Amino acid sequence: MNVLVTGGAGFIGSHVADAFLARGDRVWILDNLSSGKRANLPQGAELVVSDIGDPGVRDLFRDVRFDLVSHHAAQIDVRISVADPARDARVNVLGLLNLTEAARETGVRRFLYVSSGGVVYGEPELRPTPESTAKGPLSPYGVSKLSGEHYLHYYRKIHGLDYVALRYSNVFGPRQDPHGEAGVVAIFSTRLLANTPLTIFGDGEATRDYVFVGDVVAANLRAAEAQLPPVAGSDLDSTAFNVGTGIGTSVSQLATLFEKVSGRAPGRDYKEARAGELRHSALDASRLRKLGWAPRRTLEENLCETYDWIAKHQVKANPTGAR
Repeated sequence: MNVLVTGGAGFIGSHVADAFLARGDRVWILDNLSSGKRANLPQGAELVVSDIGDPGVRDLFRDVRFDLVSHHAAQIDVRISVADPARDARVNVLGLLNLTEAARETGVRRFLYVSSGGVVYGEPELRPTPESTAKGPLSPYGVSKLSGEHYLHYYRKIHGLDYVALRYSNVFGPRQDPHGEAGVVAIFSTRLLANTPLTIFGDGEATRDYVFVGDVVAANLRAAEAQLPPVAGSDLDSTAFNVGTGIGTSVSQLATLFEKVSGRAPGRDYKEARAGELRHSALDASRLRKLGWAPRRTLEENLCETYDWIAKHQVKANPTGAR
């Protein structure tokens, strides 16, 4: 197939692009390189340096005629969305609409949309949280991600655009950058390598569902071929799949595991909790498991691989604290 991966020079998108290339697809990467890196680009993919909101993107769709779009480009920082909701919406809503219009016009077979299981449900009482849970995002980022699902649901119902929403939990793994919008795993790795205390915001008991990037890639491949329910009678959740382990791990537990993996314990620095951050999150991925998907290894094994990768690549940065 002709596959477009937006954000394909980034952490998750580059791994997904690798997988489509490995199975024999022709892959184009659309990335403005604002946070993505050329070093992440897989050999054999064609890079188009542009923003997802650029009207010229539609010419790319007309020229190539993509069969599949895997949409990973996004504004992903909750703190930025709280400080500047309009910026978040420009990227996550208007950027998406530019792509969906292009996909509709050119007959894209399937659109894979990266949503966020960590924010669209808000603070649900039921954990692990299934897809059918009421939605209650508590940040502009969560609102924009859920809005994207509603727009795609409209495009499927009215225009026949086939799509799958993948509601990721907290993804980590090799290539994750410990700067800027990075997750706690990459930041902890860097701080431990520098023998610097691990910064923890709040009391350390907030929990997240940490899923390895290799398992996220496998979910994308499953979703690319999944059989979807008929358009008639389908709702927002019928084309959505949670991608997570179902296990909530506290920041303190994560720190303890990292100290074990790294053999270092430089201490912990507790700071005030940050606005817009959820207290607890864990996803029920039963629907995805029915497609044959399952996390392959333990959290500790995946943390070890991630830490070793960052150590090998000698990431040298001024640590900025945990998300």
